[in-house]
Amino acid sequence: MKKLIFALMIAVGLVAGAQASTGGVAWDKAPGKTNDLAALQNGAKLFVNYCLNCHSAAYMRFNRLKDIGLTEQQIKDNLLFTTDKVGETMKAAIDPKQAKAWFGANPPDLTVIARSRSGAGGSGADYLYTYLRTFYRDETKATGWNNLTFPNVAMPHVLWELQGERKPVYSEQEEHGHKVSVFKNWQQVTPGSMTPLQYDQAIGDLVGYLQWMGEPAQNTRVRVGVWVLMFLLFLTFVTWRLNAAFWKDVK
Repeated sequence: MKKLIFALMIAVGLVAGAQASTGGVAWDKAPGKTNDLAALQNGAKLFVNYCLNCHSAAYMRFNRLKDIGLTEQQIKDNLLFTTDKVGETMKAAIDPKQAKAWFGANPPDLTVIARSRSGAGGSGADYLYTYLRTFYRDETKATGWNNLTFPNVAMPHVLWELQGERKPVYSEQEEHGHKVSVFKNWQQVTPGSMTPLQYDQAIGDLVGYLQWMGEPAQNTRVRVGVWVLMFLLFLTFVTWRLNAAFWKDVK
């Protein structure tokens, strides 16, 4: 038993050391704005303007955006860039063959991306919120960009004009007898059109929209679920009292 515990401790230490040496970062908690209609509308605008150029959302129709408070006319006037029909699905503007030639693979569909990226570090929303805020300039890469959350990512930083250019700052630490580089903070190289706080808020809106898009009925499901649990609790109480009334005279 002692040998087993010792082996497990070594394994955990090796995993922690491997994670530290990769320069990975802990996932930040996403704001969770799926109930904020203004934030969802801004997120939808960011998605259409910056994401839909390369990524599709093939299981989401434009007219479903009416669920977040947009009118059909607003959708037509402001968000229909890849089709002229409000009932069409959100298709990418880029040709799949060109995307594969430029990036090495066709960019993934984003309809349920927030549901598919959850892991030990947190929810899929936490991953996306961290990922979209950890790009940095890397001239050794074909796109000129790299990412701390997803090292060697093929995707360029499409939001760099909003965030500006940054570079990570590392510190050397001694772990398990080896020196490893650990991410410390960010250094702003060139400013963006947004302040860091404004950019974080915009990414929170975008991630909130991606969360909502993965399951548009999630807020309704939660509300209905609460009422169902309350009803079941009440029914359980009534059943308990009826059972007591039926059996009180039985010896």
